[in-house]
Amino acid sequence: MTATALRLLLAAAVLHVVLVLPSHPGLIAPGALAVLPLELPAILLALLALGKRHGTFWVRAALTGALLAVSVLKLADIGMIMALGRGFNPVTDIALIGAGLNVMTGAIGPALAAAAVLGALAALAAAAAALWWATGVWAAFNLAPDRARIAAGAAVLGACIVAADVAQDLGRFDAPATVPGTAFTARVGVERIAMARETFADLRAFAKAATRDPYAGRRGLLDRIDRDVMVIFVESYGRASLDTPLYAGTHRATLAAAEERLVDLGLATRSGFLSAPTRGGQSWLSHATFANGLWIDNQASYGAALASGRHTLFHIAADAGFRTAAVMPQITLDWPESAVMGFDVVLPAAELGYRGAPFNWVTMPDQFTLAALDRKLLGDPDARPLFAQVALGSSHAPWVPVPELVPWDVIGDGTVFNDMAAAGDPPEVVWRDRDRVREQYRLAVDYALRAVFDYVARQAGDAPLILVLGDHQAAGFVALDDRTDVPVHLIGPKHLVERAEDWGWSAGLLPDAATPPRPMNEMRDLILDTFSTPAARGSSS
Repeated sequence: MTATALRLLLAAAVLHVVLVLPSHPGLIAPGALAVLPLELPAILLALLALGKRHGTFWVRAALTGALLAVSVLKLADIGMIMALGRGFNPVTDIALIGAGLNVMTGAIGPALAAAAVLGALAALAAAAAALWWATGVWAAFNLAPDRARIAAGAAVLGACIVAADVAQDLGRFDAPATVPGTAFTARVGVERIAMARETFADLRAFAKAATRDPYAGRRGLLDRIDRDVMVIFVESYGRASLDTPLYAGTHRATLAAAEERLVDLGLATRSGFLSAPTRGGQSWLSHATFANGLWIDNQASYGAALASGRHTLFHIAADAGFRTAAVMPQITLDWPESAVMGFDVVLPAAELGYRGAPFNWVTMPDQFTLAALDRKLLGDPDARPLFAQVALGSSHAPWVPVPELVPWDVIGDGTVFNDMAAAGDPPEVVWRDRDRVREQYRLAVDYALRAVFDYVARQAGDAPLILVLGDHQAAGFVALDDRTDVPVHLIGPKHLVERAEDWGWSAGLLPDAATPPRPMNEMRDLILDTFSTPAARGSSS
C-alpha cells in the first residue's frame, strides 16, 4: 500500500469513527464500528470535488465544526440518558453543566474532576485537529479531472441519505437514529434543530398557561387546615425503594415499622405515587412543579414559571394567614429566585446553625436539618401556623458517608456528627464499583426515611399535617427502574387525613402497587380543593 493510499485510508477511518459515534449508552459496543455511516461517501466525494480551490478552507472548517458539534451532542445524550433518563436538549440543559460539575466534584473529588474536565477539553481539541487533518487529506487528493461529476454524485448521494432519513421518521431523542447496518449522524443535528424549535414553542405556550390560574384572587383557601403544614422532600426517594429488590426489603421494613409507630401515636396515614418531572437530579424542578401546579421539566420552564407572577401554594398559604418558610440545607449560594416563590422566611445552609463537618456533597445530616426546623420555626405558641417546604439532602449522591441517628437532645451544633462525616471510603473509591454505589444509596435513603419518620413521631403531641414525598428517582443505573414515580405519604390528625380519601391513596405508609401515579403538578390544586370549603373554592374576589 502506498503512502498516499494509507493516508486516505486513515483519514477515512477518522471520519468513520466520528460518524458512527453512538448517542445512546445501550449502543456502546465494539460492533458499533461495523455500522455504515451513510454520510461518509458523500463527505469524501464532496471533498474530492472541492480539491484545493478557493473556498475549500471554509468548507473544511464548517464540516469540521459541524461534525464536532454533533459528536458533542451525542456524548451529551449519553451522559443525560445515564444521569436523567432522557436526551440532551440544547435549549434547556445548558444550565446543567455547572450543576453537573458540582456533583462530579463531590463524587470523585476536585482533583479528579479537574483532570476529567481538562481531559475532555484535550480530547475535543484532538478530535478537531484529527477532523481538520482528515478533511485536508481527501481535499488534497486529485482523483479525477471531472470534479463536476464527483460533486453531482455527492449531491445525489446526500439527497438519498436525507430522503431515507426523513422517510424513516423515528421521532426519538433518547436513542440514536439507526437502521440495521447504517447510521444517520446528520439526523442528530436535524433532530436538535427541530427540538429547539419545538422547545421555544412550548415555552411560549407555557408562559401563557402560567398566567392563567383558576385560583387567582379567590379567598378562603386552605381554611380547613387549623395547624402547621410541612411538605418534606426526601432526596432521591423513588419508587425503586418499594419495587427494586435491592432496596425494597430494607425500605419497606422501615416504612412498616414507622407506620406501626405512628398509628400507636394516634396519627392517620395515606400513601400513593406521584409522577415526577425529572429523574436522577434537578430536584428544584419537582419542587417548582409541586408548588406551582404546572409541569416544569426543564430549566427554561422553571425560569418562565418564576417570571410569570403565578401564585404558588406558598403564596396562597401566606394569603390564608400562614407563615411560609423554605428550609433548604443544600442551598449554599445566593438564591435570588426565592423572592418570587412565596416564602416569608428562607433558611439556607448558613442559617441553620450547623457547625459540624460536611458529609461530602451533603452539607448536614437530615436529622440536624429537622432539628433546626424545630428550633428556628416552631415552639412559639403565639406564632401563626407554619406552612413550610423542607428539602432534605442526606440521600443526595454520592451517598457517602451515611450518618446514623443520634438522640435528638444531643444534636447541639452538629459537631456530634463529625466522626460519622469522616467514616468509610471516600466517593472516589466507592464510585469505582457500581454495586457499592447502590449499597450506599440503599443505606442513605433508609437513613433519610428513618430520620423523617422519627421526626414525625416526635410531633404527634400537636401533630402538623405533613406530606412526605420523593423529589425524583435516582439515576437509572442506581434505581434499576426507568419510571419517574415517587412515593408520597400524607400524615396527620385523622380528621384532616380523611379529607384526602378521594385522592385514591391507600391507608398506611406502603402504597398499593396498583395505585395509579398522579402527575406531581396536580398536587397544588388537589390540596387547595381538599382543604378549602366549597364556598371558598367557588368564590372570587
